[in-house]
Amino acid sequence: MKAIIIAILLSLSFLRLSAQKFESEASKRGIPNLPNFEYEKLHFGFLVGFNVLDYHIYNTGLPIPDLTEATSVGNRSAAVEPEILYADIKELNPGLNLGIVTDLRIYNDLNLRCLPGISFGQRDVTFINQYGELYGDKKLKIKSTFIEVPFLLKYSAFRIKNAKPYVVAGTSFRYDLAKDKQNHMNIKSFDNYLDAGAGFDFYLPYFRMSIELRGSFGLRNIYKNSRATEIEDIPYRNAIDCLKSRWYGITFYFE
Repeated sequence: MKAIIIAILLSLSFLRLSAQKFESEASKRGIPNLPNFEYEKLHFGFLVGFNVLDYHIYNTGLPIPDLTEATSVGNRSAAVEPEILYADIKELNPGLNLGIVTDLRIYNDLNLRCLPGISFGQRDVTFINQYGELYGDKKLKIKSTFIEVPFLLKYSAFRIKNAKPYVVAGTSFRYDLAKDKQNHMNIKSFDNYLDAGAGFDFYLPYFRMSIELRGSFGLRNIYKNSRATEIEDIPYRNAIDCLKSRWYGITFYFE
């Protein structure tokens, strides 16, 4: 997580210095860069970004099946307290996303954007019992490779020389190419999301560069709560009731 923050800060610093440099050059010329860019009906570009994947986890709170036993203590019987597992994600891992940009101008400052691409990421799921003790000897690493197609509406504010803020909202569709079962867990491959974010456009002499922060919030339960076929899967399957995906990213556009 520290590496992500450092990379973001360095990238923002570099882009800010670059934007200031080009802004100064444009001011000397007395004209903004790419003055007719907003009036193009259709244009294309590409994107590169960094992301982190997360889950919103709903736990069942049920005890692990078949762990309640009776033991003899003298002439009395004492019940062994059943163990209850809770799943959580303690740390976020950096990922990468790449794609292409198709931008259609609908009306004035309103654009429709289609951003097909691919993204890579990983979630580390930790299971603890009701006493806060780690269950098992390691985290469950859930790796994903998504084919994704976001459709976003982009609304831009007034352009101030060579910079312009904007907001985006829309929906995304993602299909995970990784196998369904990973480390005791069964995850559905397809999901759709609601997206929201904001960013800045910077107009350079030969292209427009944008920086955007965006979050995607999964709408479907992607957890396959099917019956475990292997004994070692039972505790994990029993602990989780519902999983909903979360995707957070910083993206750089070149158009």
